[in-house]
Amino acid sequence: MTWDPARLPDQTGRTHVVTGATAGIGYFAAEQLAAAGAHVVLASRSAGKLATAVASIEREVPGARLDTVVVDLASLVSVADTAARIAALPRVDGLLLNGGSVALRRDATTADGLPLMLGTHVVAGVALLAGALPALAATGDRTGTPARVVHTSTGFVTQFPTSVDDVRRVPRVALLAYTKAKTVTEVFAFELARRLEAAGTPVASLVTRPGVGVDARTPHRAGIRDSTTPYQRNPYTPWAQGKDTAAWSAVRALTDPQAGNGDYFAPAGRLKGLPVRVEPTARTASPEGDLAARVWDQVEALTGTPLRIPAGAAEQRARK
Repeated sequence: MTWDPARLPDQTGRTHVVTGATAGIGYFAAEQLAAAGAHVVLASRSAGKLATAVASIEREVPGARLDTVVVDLASLVSVADTAARIAALPRVDGLLLNGGSVALRRDATTADGLPLMLGTHVVAGVALLAGALPALAATGDRTGTPARVVHTSTGFVTQFPTSVDDVRRVPRVALLAYTKAKTVTEVFAFELARRLEAAGTPVASLVTRPGVGVDARTPHRAGIRDSTTPYQRNPYTPWAQGKDTAAWSAVRALTDPQAGNGDYFAPAGRLKGLPVRVEPTARTASPEGDLAARVWDQVEALTGTPLRIPAGAAEQRARK
């Protein structure tokens, strides 16, 4: 279908939760969803930054329906509390797992002793999903439209093949550690898609990558992207896009009526462009042997919380 990021499908009545929503891609995804009429729950570590993000969205989208929740992705206790608050919402149509820390130090860890990038980009997202999945499934059953969980990846997964046999092992180079965390994310996301389909669960698992979004091309938003916020130089700036357009792939994955379980969305160009459906790498979408199951088991063990796949209403009736 022809996709126009400026004319999103009406999201009135729907609720989307966005992690890492106070800056960059997460902020602009929240703003765009709110502009389409969605009730958006912004999740981030700082209550102050959440207030700034809410004020910014309300200036851009008068009448926006917004809520916030403070979550520290480096603490599984905090994640569990947030998952319970999400599960208590009247409906949850979409969960965008966008948040995560970038650690330059190899020995950086979460409050639970996990490698920081693995802990925040992968384990926290899976733990959050474990608590929120029943609410997503209940929304899908009630509305007749599958709810969606969208996992954020990176093009580095294709560029730099990384072994994920041992999920906890941290590569020495920070870029490769980040790439490994996102590789694990993709393997887990596609395995989740298979398990959701097998159970008849009315929830879709999708993956997106943003391309390259740089500060220099990002629209100004007070307190989000202005003279008071740190400016990061990027050598790709001449060929890149703003973080507002880098959010398009995730927003399409959440809102495109034709998007489905196991889909992957990315910019049409390698670094930028309109969001399109693309073929994922076979290494993550259909890994050899039992690798996907082993990755699932390792990640699930690290969360300390079983990720139970609820059967859909139709599947439950068929079992009776």
